[in-house]
Amino acid sequence: MPNRRHGLIGVYPIGVILSGLLLAGQAAHAAPPAAAKTPAATPKPDAKPDPVANIAYLALVQKRVLPQSFLDQPPEDDGVQGARLGLADNITTGRFIHQAYHLEEALEPDADAVVAAFRKLVAQGYRAFVTDVPADLLLRLADLAEAKDATLLDATSTDDALRGEQCRRNVLHLLPSRAMLADALMQYLTIKNWRDILLVAGPNPEDTLYADALRKSARKFRLKIVADKPWTYDPGARRTDTGHYAIGAEVARFTQGIKYDVLVVADEGDNFGDELGYRATDPRPVAGTQGLMPAAWARPFEQWGATQLQARFLKQAGRWMTERDYGAWMAVRALGEAATRGGSVEGAAMTAYLRKPEFELAAFKGARLSFRAWDGQLRQPVLLADARSLVSVSPQPGFLHETSELDTLGPDQPETTCHPK
Repeated sequence: MPNRRHGLIGVYPIGVILSGLLLAGQAAHAAPPAAAKTPAATPKPDAKPDPVANIAYLALVQKRVLPQSFLDQPPEDDGVQGARLGLADNITTGRFIHQAYHLEEALEPDADAVVAAFRKLVAQGYRAFVTDVPADLLLRLADLAEAKDATLLDATSTDDALRGEQCRRNVLHLLPSRAMLADALMQYLTIKNWRDILLVAGPNPEDTLYADALRKSARKFRLKIVADKPWTYDPGARRTDTGHYAIGAEVARFTQGIKYDVLVVADEGDNFGDELGYRATDPRPVAGTQGLMPAAWARPFEQWGATQLQARFLKQAGRWMTERDYGAWMAVRALGEAATRGGSVEGAAMTAYLRKPEFELAAFKGARLSFRAWDGQLRQPVLLADARSLVSVSPQPGFLHETSELDTLGPDQPETTCHPK
């Protein structure tokens, strides 16, 4: 056993050690060997920059109507944060295939400024536009002479008319239409055998459009609207000490004497729908714009990898992703997918690929999404969720289609009223 305190010297004779030291000294005084000649490095030419996909985000900065509850205040950066996350995802993918991306944000204070910004961007060469504007302004943009060779990816509207009689060739729609949302809900009511509906519609124009979609969908799936009532009560004193008593009494009176399975509400402005639950005369579920809600995206949604998207958005924006954010994210990601699969970042080439049958978008919904040829709508599953949990996803089992079950939601090709000139 060697002496560990003295290292390994104790295992060798002293003569061997001295001989080794002598040889080492001779080697130290020897002339160094001649250095091997290496060929001079050939200077590399400057690398070409990656081609850039230019995408414009065009929005009208609208004054958000505050909901009755203080719990969910509308974020000021609603929509654009989704576009920014989509850009980050595109950049990550683009690094591997030498494609770069740029998002030009134009958030304008009025409609005329939006039109001016659109014209300026077209003159600069932009052809792919992600839009967050009202329906009338979207049509105004689409009909401009400058928009002839551009494509508008409508990231936020749900208007059925934009997919129907007012459709345009140069517009694609990312969020589900009201008809798709209504069909998603009615399919679920069908499989639950909740066939008798009390429909309650608010006074605003958007409420009327949503209620119309619900009526058409109920007929489509042979459900019965046993009562169709407008909501006219104005609980102005809801925050007084006795406000909850007044609202409870009004809802009980409003629903008294009606035999129904489910109360379906059309209140897109969140003015009264949340107050219908737990207050009706009979214990019945609430669905529609409140209660069990059909939606493109929902806070409690975690399936098919959605948790990862929710977490990345929360880290970036410091808040939860909304439907408007999700629509903008899908729009920017769709353009990135078109550039990747089509092999070109040129604006016209990207938007042309979006319309091809082979285009598919993975959007954390368990299905590959694509645009319908007849109305420019992105076919997709629709979530059914309340504030705390995902309840179901439509299309529901048993609703079949000859080409895609996703086309059981909203107008199918034989039913479309979209015939652009």
